[in-house]
Amino acid sequence: MIGVLSGSLGAAPAERHLCSRAGCPETAEWAIEWRNPKIHAEDRRKTWLACPEHLEFLRDFLALRSFPLTVRPLESSEASA
Repeated sequence: MIGVLSGSLGAAPAERHLCSRAGCPETAEWAIEWRNPKIHAEDRRKTWLACPEHLEFLRDFLALRSFPLTVRPLESSEASA
């Protein structure tokens, strides 16, 4: 789930990736790649984005369910794309 916020009409779009935590309007700085081994093939990955405040919450939510996951910083090119 990747959230993107766009600028106003007539202006150049100012896109940014939003945190995947419900209701969080903050810019994401981390990508959490995960899969549910019961329903996803080995090569399938889903991505949640996290702001610094919600990184631990989202990571713990997935880890508690024993989902394989990888956390990495969101690249500056990804954050501005």
